[in-house]
Amino acid sequence: MYTKASLKTSNQKIEHVWKTQQEQRQKLNHEYSQQFLTLFQQWDIDVQKAEEQEEKLANMFRQQQKVFQQARIVQSQRLKTIKQLYEQFLKSMEELEKNHENLLAGAQNELRKEMAMLQKKIMMDTQQQEMATVRKSLQSMLF
Repeated sequence: MYTKASLKTSNQKIEHVWKTQQEQRQKLNHEYSQQFLTLFQQWDIDVQKAEEQEEKLANMFRQQQKVFQQARIVQSQRLKTIKQLYEQFLKSMEELEKNHENLLAGAQNELRKEMAMLQKKIMMDTQQQEMATVRKSLQSMLF
């Protein structure tokens, strides 16, 4: 009965830890996905604007060079931002994994402690039953 209750509690704890980790991963992925999507959309818009300007300014070579330079700067900045965001994402994922490993280790330690307590309780119950059996045997031998 103790074991069954302990297993049930342990399973619930492990499921809770697993669900929490999964929700945190999904939340983190969703946050960064939204940021990447917005950034890529901005980048896409910038590229479209650059193409439209190229068509309009085909006859004016000097102005066209300025537009290309500006577009390159913007795209370079976006690329740097993407790289920084990607590095932040990786770092956040590593920290999250470390956190999850720590949580899992804590849950495992709690489970070990509970198992040890259950073993002690079972041993105590077994010893008490054996003592009762010995007493009964002695009483039947004496009386």
